[in-house]
Amino acid sequence: MDQIPPRPEATGQVSDAVTGNWVDTLAPAPLRPYLRLSRADRPIGTWLLLLPCWWGLLAAMLASDQARWFDLWIFVSTAIGAFLMRGAGCTWNDITDRDFDGAVDRTRSRPIPSGQVTVKQALIWMIAQAALGAVILFSYNVVAIGLGILSLGLVAIYPFAKRFTWWPQVFLGLAFNWGALLAYAAHAGHVGRGAVLLYLCGIAWTLFYDTIYAHQDKEDDALIGVKSTARLFGEASGKWLYAFGGVAVVLMAWAVLDVTQDRSTVSRVVALLAVPSFAGHMIWQMSRLSLNDTAVLLRLFRSNRDAGLLPVLFFACALVL
Repeated sequence: MDQIPPRPEATGQVSDAVTGNWVDTLAPAPLRPYLRLSRADRPIGTWLLLLPCWWGLLAAMLASDQARWFDLWIFVSTAIGAFLMRGAGCTWNDITDRDFDGAVDRTRSRPIPSGQVTVKQALIWMIAQAALGAVILFSYNVVAIGLGILSLGLVAIYPFAKRFTWWPQVFLGLAFNWGALLAYAAHAGHVGRGAVLLYLCGIAWTLFYDTIYAHQDKEDDALIGVKSTARLFGEASGKWLYAFGGVAVVLMAWAVLDVTQDRSTVSRVVALLAVPSFAGHMIWQMSRLSLNDTAVLLRLFRSNRDAGLLPVLFFACALVL
């Protein structure tokens, strides 16, 4: 007889992890619970934290028409930093949400509610990740360092937002897109208008993709009293998603026009191609949206890595023209 495969929590795997991910297949067994706590088995969050950093860096380079070797360090170090700080933030989120996570089918397999990691161990792990992130941060200029320190307040508040507001996705957007300001400042030494516009664009984009994500948990969230835009909008979510996407597109166009005003016409046009490509991806997502199909919702949410990479591609091409 065929054996019934074990439930994910019986093997330590998290139920919504990427199939065949490196944490569950290659990482040393003692490290796996901690890497799961950092969501290393679900890399989309790292991408969504990193991409606004790359937007901000490339926007600063377009605005200044300068490229230095230090920019390569900013590019690489923001990737490392996104991994570390996303891990620290997710660890903090799981510490504060451990009781909620244990009551939700999709999240009860996470390391703390499933008993793989204690709260004390999680706190130590969080501090270790944040300390490594601080080493990277202090390699930047004073303005970027100050911005990095300020971001900690947003990270600390976010896990509690769903307890007191129907708009926790706004708090996620405020925290997740801070890198647009920080990376711009790391290059330029100040925060330009283009960086602020990209930051606001990222917040609208976060409202778009995280509302899609939140629809996976709307029934469980209603039972335990957790708020979200998915619950707030309900079946009218499609209209709101189009609105958020539209705002994000307008703000990105404004940002590109701002940072490319002193560049060649060809460079400006190429940079502006980021806007329809970004918009087109969100329209593609809306054409496939099914608010009650969790598999589709998760797939569309994860596809936002590609949506955010498209502007990176066009901004980078514009730099060399």
